[in-house]
Amino acid sequence: MIIDCHGHYTTAPAPHNEWRESQLEAFLNGTKAPAYPSISDDEIRETIEQNQLKLLRERGADMTIFSPRASAMAHHEGDLGVGIAWSYACNDLIARVVDLFPETFVGVCQLPQFAGEPLDAAIAELQRCVDMGFIGLNLNPDPSGGRWSSPPLTDRYWYPLYEAMVELDVPAMVHVSASCTPVFHATGAHYINADTTAFMQLIQGDLFADFPDLRLVIPHGGGAVPYHWGRYRGLADMLKKPPLDTHVMKNVYFDTCVYHQPGIDLLFEVIDVDNILFGSEMVGAVRGIDPQTGHYFDDTKRYVDALELDDAQREQVFSGNARRVYPRLDARLKELGR
Repeated sequence: MIIDCHGHYTTAPAPHNEWRESQLEAFLNGTKAPAYPSISDDEIRETIEQNQLKLLRERGADMTIFSPRASAMAHHEGDLGVGIAWSYACNDLIARVVDLFPETFVGVCQLPQFAGEPLDAAIAELQRCVDMGFIGLNLNPDPSGGRWSSPPLTDRYWYPLYEAMVELDVPAMVHVSASCTPVFHATGAHYINADTTAFMQLIQGDLFADFPDLRLVIPHGGGAVPYHWGRYRGLADMLKKPPLDTHVMKNVYFDTCVYHQPGIDLLFEVIDVDNILFGSEMVGAVRGIDPQTGHYFDDTKRYVDALELDDAQREQVFSGNARRVYPRLDARLKELGR
């Protein structure tokens, strides 16, 4: 079985996106947002069947861990009330996709976050989504959208959310959203910056001493981390921290959203296979065809297939690690007899 751990609803129906624009416009004008539009099951089916489902079948994957479009979370827009309503709408839409395609998609939720605000609303939305069958969450370490005004992930500000995650037995993918500054291109700079920054924050702190069962997935191949592994090992040593394999890597995982073969090769050379989950983020950040290969950049299964892995390692990367990191996914698959 092949499970893609990193999928976003980047093809959501137009009325959903148009409502978001109206919501933000109403906030700026100090007026009430319009009612959320009616979206039919057929509209949802069309957006999925012609995009994610089609590509999954063509590329040989079986299931996607599916969440709202990351760049559209935009936690820096509006205020916390706006974010609550937007998260609710986005997560309900993911739930509908899962209900329509229960053997192919499983939900991960967006949280209502706003820099400087407490996390009560985020925890409440996480609980609501888990009650709907979601198996994890996306956690934005920078809800300010590139200003980095929130505390590091090791700060006690985040502890109430971590406590809820441990209680509910759900992991988080550490995933930023849109960049509100031209200094950071969203997908080419801000995403990779955030992945790298989150890992360095974890090195500097002792988060997993307080939360030994907490699990975090750092996407996009871990940002710059695997490609500068010696730097981070050396920094951990300079900071008088334990080796990375015990200090961080019992709780942190990377995906395979790296869009060329040499990058995937290096990822697997540096990072233990136990810490790598297959992911593509397809119909996402990089959608074109690589002129050097003739294949889509985000067809990451091709890169993993080209690795010299034995059958057990291949099973780990394609499904076993995801089922271990997302135990609610494992339980769901067992219910389906898979």
